[in-house]
Amino acid sequence: MTAVLVAAGAFLMTLIGGFVAQRTGDRRHLVLGFAAGLMLGVVAFDLLPEAIRQAPGEVHGVPQALLMFAVGFLTIHVVERAVAIHRGHEGEYAEHTHGGHRHGHAHGAGHQGVGLTAALALVGHSVMDGFAIGAAFQAGTTVGTVVAIAVVAHDFADGFNTYTITRLYGNNRRRALTLLAADALAPVTGAAITLAFTIPEHLLGLYLGFFSGFLLYLATSDILPEAHSPHPSRSTLLCTLAGVGFMWLVIGFAT
Repeated sequence: MTAVLVAAGAFLMTLIGGFVAQRTGDRRHLVLGFAAGLMLGVVAFDLLPEAIRQAPGEVHGVPQALLMFAVGFLTIHVVERAVAIHRGHEGEYAEHTHGGHRHGHAHGAGHQGVGLTAALALVGHSVMDGFAIGAAFQAGTTVGTVVAIAVVAHDFADGFNTYTITRLYGNNRRRALTLLAADALAPVTGAAITLAFTIPEHLLGLYLGFFSGFLLYLATSDILPEAHSPHPSRSTLLCTLAGVGFMWLVIGFAT
């Protein structure tokens, strides 16, 4: 039950992260730059190392976790390209049938789906965070405490990213808050799962590898370009570096 109580701390930190993301106003480009840095830091310093530890087996000389990393990256790339092609065809059709006046409904709908998928993936990751807390406490109080500190600290970033990504892709505030609430509850759910059974370590490693590729694509292909397009400034770049450095410090102190 200690793991569930600790996961409640992750619940609060996730909500705080989402609250901060809501209050950014006209500094949205700085928020996006910082969020991209956080995501890169989570992938490089947390998710990928853990994935390789848990799924170290190799396929043709490459760790399985890294293969899943590439699969995750390419999966979201293919999905986004398919949506873009679909939008392009509908745009051509709209231009032809409405005398050259384009309509943006397909653009919004397609991007909303990507945002929801990304946010739901973050919710799934938060479930795994809670599961990690529970499994660590099963291994011992010291291990559990270290893992709990790391999870609670970076769940601020999870809440921040969940709200930011959902809104970035055109979803309304209510939907973003709903997903933020789901992300906040996810660690508690994951910790509670460990009271009943455990997920095989190998499968967990494969999932973390896949999710790493997914997050890296969003950070580099969508969020960073969006952050720099309206405000190509040094401050945005510094926020990205700060996000990476923040995650490095959090994970370094917790391990």
